[in-house]
Amino acid sequence: MTYARGGAASAAPPEPLRRPPGPLVWAHADSARRGRALASLCARLRLQRPEVTVVQSGEIPPQPEATQVALPREQLTDCETFVTQVKPDVLLWASQSLRPALLHAAAGQGCTIIGLDAADAAWPTAAPRWLPDPASGALSLFSHVFTQGNAASRRLRRMGVTGPILHDAAPLLDTAPPLDCPDRLHEELAATLTGRPVWLAAHLRAEEIGDVLAAHRHAVRLAHRLLLIAVPASPRDEALISRAVRASQMRVCDWENGDLPDEYTQILLAASPDELGLWYRLAPLAFLGGSLAPGYGGQDPFEAASLGAAILYGPNVGKYLDAYSLLVEAGAARIVRDADSLGTAVSHLVAPDQAASMAHAGWDVISSRAALVDEVLALAGEALDARRSA
Repeated sequence: MTYARGGAASAAPPEPLRRPPGPLVWAHADSARRGRALASLCARLRLQRPEVTVVQSGEIPPQPEATQVALPREQLTDCETFVTQVKPDVLLWASQSLRPALLHAAAGQGCTIIGLDAADAAWPTAAPRWLPDPASGALSLFSHVFTQGNAASRRLRRMGVTGPILHDAAPLLDTAPPLDCPDRLHEELAATLTGRPVWLAAHLRAEEIGDVLAAHRHAVRLAHRLLLIAVPASPRDEALISRAVRASQMRVCDWENGDLPDEYTQILLAASPDELGLWYRLAPLAFLGGSLAPGYGGQDPFEAASLGAAILYGPNVGKYLDAYSLLVEAGAARIVRDADSLGTAVSHLVAPDQAASMAHAGWDVISSRAALVDEVLALAGEALDARRSA
């Protein structure tokens, strides 16, 4: 168990950690996507159990109430020293790469190890290639393993991971709680807009407003009562977008100045993303900005999908490519490349039945992942309670 096959571990032992009293959860991820998802999961855990200390390692982004640690070398004595210092009650392991010595040390201290996001892929370790592969032995130390689906589960069964510890699940996602909005304001605006088709351009960049306005003009030819809600991404974008909207010769409602939309309003201009929880609920179709213009990397599409919006987006979504790919595969999102394709997509999808089908697919993705997080949190809570009462 001393070695791992594949890559080198840390070159030197990490600095000693002063463990605080009380329950402690250690989270580890091997990629940015898994790291973001695990950070969200741990944030929810802290909301439910504020007494829990979170220690994180690997590719998890820094969190204000979590301690970042470096992993020790994959030598049994170093790993045992590390685990003795940290004394984790629960380890959330979102990594395809295994550290047999480290996992063995954690299990030896009575830590409950929960594997997350197991893929249908090899399980690399760092053992010399002339030694037997220790992956199966390392996986046997897990109390639970949640896979990305049936194919990943079949692979693990062939490796000897069977029984109730194996959970057919789905990819782990970074899904924050849905954005809020005032119920009364939503009811009033929904009543005002009854019967009108509405689409939203959220997190809009100034470089994209020309394409969005051209797309709106195209769609209005087929849906004369169509309303566009434009939400700039930043104050700089707001100033430039406001200027372009006012020069468009369309009827504009300036939300920030207290205007309310009427039967003749063609564009509602909001000042910032602060009220996106309201706009997502009112617009069944949303174009997510920062995606047609290069250099921004797109916006988190789960923000819109969690509130029932069908999603349109441009080709520049490198920061959230996995999330968009998942929604496209489910039928909840569609890519557009310019003003013409955006206008065509809006004209087609603004029909209630078309947008509803995509929104339902997006909600299925979000709800299945929410159920996964709930199950993991419940298992972690049970393990923490059992350690406390032991």
